[in-house]
Amino acid sequence: MADSDYRSPILLSVTLLLLFVTVLFFSPLNRNQYLSLNLLSPSSSLSNSSSTHHHQQTTDNDKALHVVSAPAPAPSLPPFHQHGPPSTLSLPQVLSHSVRNKSKTQRIEEELARARAIIRKAILKKNYTSDRNEIYIPRGSVYRNPYAFHQSHIEMVKTFKVWAYREGEVPMVHDGPTTYLYSIEGQFIFEMERGPSPFMANHPDEAHTFFLPLSVSKITDFLFRPHHETFFHRLGRVFTDYIHVVQEKYPYWNRSGGADHFMVSCHDWASLIQRDDPKPYKNLIKVLCNANISEGFKPTRDVSIPEYNLKRYELGPPRFGLPPDNRTVLAFFAGAAHGDIRSILFEHWKEKDDEVRVYEKLPKTINYHKIMGQTKFCLCPSGSEVASPRVVEAMNAGCVPVLISDSYAIPFADVLNWSEFSIQIPPKRIPEIKTILKAVPHKRYLKLQKRVMQVRRHFELNRPAKPFDVFHMVLHSVWLKRLNIRLPDKF
Repeated sequence: MADSDYRSPILLSVTLLLLFVTVLFFSPLNRNQYLSLNLLSPSSSLSNSSSTHHHQQTTDNDKALHVVSAPAPAPSLPPFHQHGPPSTLSLPQVLSHSVRNKSKTQRIEEELARARAIIRKAILKKNYTSDRNEIYIPRGSVYRNPYAFHQSHIEMVKTFKVWAYREGEVPMVHDGPTTYLYSIEGQFIFEMERGPSPFMANHPDEAHTFFLPLSVSKITDFLFRPHHETFFHRLGRVFTDYIHVVQEKYPYWNRSGGADHFMVSCHDWASLIQRDDPKPYKNLIKVLCNANISEGFKPTRDVSIPEYNLKRYELGPPRFGLPPDNRTVLAFFAGAAHGDIRSILFEHWKEKDDEVRVYEKLPKTINYHKIMGQTKFCLCPSGSEVASPRVVEAMNAGCVPVLISDSYAIPFADVLNWSEFSIQIPPKRIPEIKTILKAVPHKRYLKLQKRVMQVRRHFELNRPAKPFDVFHMVLHSVWLKRLNIRLPDKF
């Protein structure tokens, strides 16, 4: 056609439309809009001048959280079973896909940075922000900073995800005791893996922390008796081999050196897993009942949890607590004579005083839990290890716990102010127990007892777990440890 010189209205319209799309695609404005979807990394947000208003003078509680300014929300990840890009993508899908292509650790760190910023805001404003009705609002001197704790708990429930590795078989993995002194070990494993727990991640890329579901108690039951002379070596090998499996199979351990991984154990021998080869455990968060600083427990890295002595089909002892003014026994303890501290206690007080009632073997005419409910101060001396189930039993009975120990990192001390609801007596002052306790003014005792009643909700064991109970407190302590580390962006 000789006259096809773009004078046709149809051809002219098509040509202009193509030209417009081409200019728009290569426009710097379009590039800026696309790049704006790439959220700032946590490290970038710290250097950004717009975030400097967050860096004001901080209290000790602020420093404990390492609170920083937060970037914008990161998108959620696909389900664990989905892999590979879709075959055909629309423009919104292309943009969404570009955001998902961000580093896995960037997405995780941005979520944590947001949480830090919201917690810091709660500290500064002395108030909390929540999108749901709160069943309990922490307040009072039993908390080191009730505003920080409350907001941190809210953010944990909203954000925190844990991946429990699926490798391994029962009885040594994915199983644990639910009775006797090591019971919280199994209760935690079952709550996480058989709940299903709302804290469990659907995909390991979503997880902020990673749980090694091994049980020191079950390993001991399975391996100790056949060859007890080599047991401790084999105990360490089981844990170390498991770490090597997940280290070789997944990228998560290597990117943090294990700093975002944790284990839970209430067995006395849990601290011995690193005896032969301490290197893999340098950064691992150890969640232990036997939180003995003299045996390598580090409060800045590890988590101390309370010890329980549960009977079958029970989550706690019966409650026989009397009102504080009706309690006639000054102090009480009954337990086996193991450990140096109890030896000293028995030497000075075993069945020698009507007000400080100490027994190695409780008479059959006395009910253990009923006499606790009649007692003002319940003695909680360490035994062969630093932890004792009597701390939880005392709180359950509304009895003020008297901690007698050396090198014991007290549970949940990152949140709870133990001096406001307990008495702590060093072992060298055991001969002065009666003098010390009788010197406590009645008004102060009433305050201590009232605070015990307030704080004992954090030591209650529920299945399924409830907000602010011991399961949430254990996870919250791990959450705080995770808030205080930052992963490299290269993964």
